[in-house]
Amino acid sequence: MRIKLEKRPEPSRLMIFVTPLLSVLLTMIIGIIVFDAMGISGFKAVVDIFLTPLLQSYKWQDVAVKAAPLIIIALGLSIGNRAEVWNIGAEGQYIIGALCAAGVGIAAGTSGGILVIVAMILAGIAGGTAWASAPALLKTRFNVNEILSSLMLTYVALQVLGYLVGGPWKDPNGRNFPATAPLQPDQALPILFPGTTVHLGVLIALILPFVFWLIMARSVFGYQIRVVGSAPNAARHGGFDAKQTIWLSLLISGGMAGLAGALEFAGALKTINLGFPSGYGFTAIIVAFLGRLHPIGCLIAGIVLAVTYVGGQVAQTTVHIPNSTAGIFQAMMLFFILASDIFVRYRVRFVSSAKPSAAPVAGE
Repeated sequence: MRIKLEKRPEPSRLMIFVTPLLSVLLTMIIGIIVFDAMGISGFKAVVDIFLTPLLQSYKWQDVAVKAAPLIIIALGLSIGNRAEVWNIGAEGQYIIGALCAAGVGIAAGTSGGILVIVAMILAGIAGGTAWASAPALLKTRFNVNEILSSLMLTYVALQVLGYLVGGPWKDPNGRNFPATAPLQPDQALPILFPGTTVHLGVLIALILPFVFWLIMARSVFGYQIRVVGSAPNAARHGGFDAKQTIWLSLLISGGMAGLAGALEFAGALKTINLGFPSGYGFTAIIVAFLGRLHPIGCLIAGIVLAVTYVGGQVAQTTVHIPNSTAGIFQAMMLFFILASDIFVRYRVRFVSSAKPSAAPVAGE
């Protein structure tokens, strides 16, 4: 007997939406088992990671600020992924977007106001878009795999960041610490609720999923993305240009990553140092898949992943788990969601491996 995967005629819509919930539940169960095996209270650790940020109201602002860049980047990635265009370099585009926004802030000096803020946001979008245009050009002109080219450019972005914050953009009053000078108060994004850290970028992150949903569900562009990703031959006969789709997908995902970087710089951190790259661009890949590449799903999944970030910090102080625990949980969720996709789209068949007997020879 051997196992064969047979493609289902039509995947179950119910299971498509249920499996992300099951993936989170399985991650929690495995976490309890592993922590108990390590001598740590597994139940306490999982509760602190997944529930404490939701049960304690003073943690909501931390979840909101963490979720904003994840949601925005995941929205851009989801468009490319639905078109079978795989942008793995959103982290680099996020960094370049933040650097472009910082460049505007530095050039503005002590000037501030709405025009400077808008200019920083637009510069961030332009920077992320420009950084994503390189993989688009290499893919459409030379057929270079966009996974490799976009990922490798992330490390180039890290070098650019290190050069700028350690060289020409280093704060002269920063005691030789490699970082840009902090933004002026009137250059930063406004705070939505006084006494919290919830800035305008969080509101933008809550609005964008509905904008993307309208685009994907009600526009020709959304239809083009869906058709090119699911039926390339039909898309070609329908007059949709695959190269144009690659360009648009990568530029949009790069622009969203750049926007996230600009909002994170102008809203949450207000300075850029060597620790600015926080892995949001990579974590957003998990958000996109956990959200089933749907804009509203990305909104929910972004909040879930933000909860694990904040909860991981809580569990570090309560049960003394390692700093990397949140990343482990996020990786497990991605593993379970991808593994479950196999069973959603394929059914398992057990096929006999016995070789058929030879046909009788004529005359025997």
